[in-house]
Amino acid sequence: MPKQTSPPALPRFILASASARRRDLLAQIGLTPDLVDPADIDETVLKGESPRVHVARLAGEKAAAVAERHSNALVLAADTVVACGRRILPKAETPEQARDCLRLLSGRRHVVLSAICLVLPSGGATDRTVRARTVETAVRFKRLEAGELETYIKLGEWRGKAGGYAIQGRAATFVAWINGSYSNVVGLPLFETHALLKSAGLATSNPHAPQS
Repeated sequence: MPKQTSPPALPRFILASASARRRDLLAQIGLTPDLVDPADIDETVLKGESPRVHVARLAGEKAAAVAERHSNALVLAADTVVACGRRILPKAETPEQARDCLRLLSGRRHVVLSAICLVLPSGGATDRTVRARTVETAVRFKRLEAGELETYIKLGEWRGKAGGYAIQGRAATFVAWINGSYSNVVGLPLFETHALLKSAGLATSNPHAPQS
């Protein structure tokens, strides 16, 4: 009787982000990272840098920084920004920042851009394979009344959120129209992320088995 062999073990899967939202979104498609190892990089916008270039650069730098620490692992990094034209809105940390963001977004169309970057295991090679995508979703807010804006500020769910809002929370009532990936606005475009991980052999329905 021929000896049965086990399929080759998959590399460790590392998420280069401390975002609980991204972990929850990965769990939604059946994935739990073996390790969460956030990158600590300077996220300052460079002079003249467009939102699309900025978000792609940060995702790539995060992935590269963490990949240096884990040569034999799949490393996934992501970055998300909210932009009005070429203006990148901050991750609101104070009520004043959140209020300014929401007043700017009130009654207007804006875009949410997420870049994802996947670094494959080295396999002994000097240069590692990198796969990346950038996803854009257009969102339009209704015109916000002063009272509902202040009620939202008091809730505090804006804290640490790009553009001062979380679409998966109470701010869903602000969204009059959306064109594109909803999960992208939450923080991780699942269709594109699944495609990248599948192309690297990671089965999102069963993270411990390779794709056939």
